Amino acid sequence: MPRVAPLTAADLPPPYAEVFTAFAGGYSDFRDQASVLAHVPPALDHLYRMLMELRAREGVPFRYIELAVVTVSKLNACPYCVSHHTPLLEVEGVPADAVAALPESNHPAFDAADRAVIDYARLVTQRAWGIRDHVFDDLRQHFTEAQIVELTLRAALAGFFNRFNDALQIDDGAAEALLHLHPEPDTAAGEQP
Repeated sequence: MPRVAPLTAADLPPPYAEVFTAFAGGYSDFRDQASVLAHVPPALDHLYRMLMELRAREGVPFRYIELAVVTVSKLNACPYCVSHHTPLLEVEGVPADAVAALPESNHPAFDAADRAVIDYARLVTQRAWGIRDHVFDDLRQHFTEAQIVELTLRAALAGFFNRFNDALQIDDGAAEALLHLHPEPDTAAGEQP
């Protein structure tokens, strides 16, 4: 149960309600997330409208977007995002065992472009300050500069949604089976909470 009361499209003025409905039920089922983000209608409007526009323009093949999102979400141990994006990645032809291997990029189902995206998403998440030129040389073999900018945006935005979802305990129950990704720290062993 989220830490704030969920809202519905009926709680919003018409333009925001339309975005809520389009994203919550059409993009994938992100109704739980939308019901919390609806407390700040401009954020719901701008974030979701941007995501829908990016998807419609198809600037980056969806496979690579989802590889970046699932990689970041696994690194950040966000069960909600992993559970909601894994099926989208499987629709893109990535086998379940390859998805399970993420954030590792050495699975045989991943080609050079896949590996470049996975490795870049890892770096954006863990070491954005220290990415070396050769990483961009590798990305440029597969992607335009506009696509690299969008991949960076998507990886960084996935990190935002991971933290947003975790902090506000947004979970529709589908992620519960993946809680092993987010274990409680063992404070008796000296781990920090």
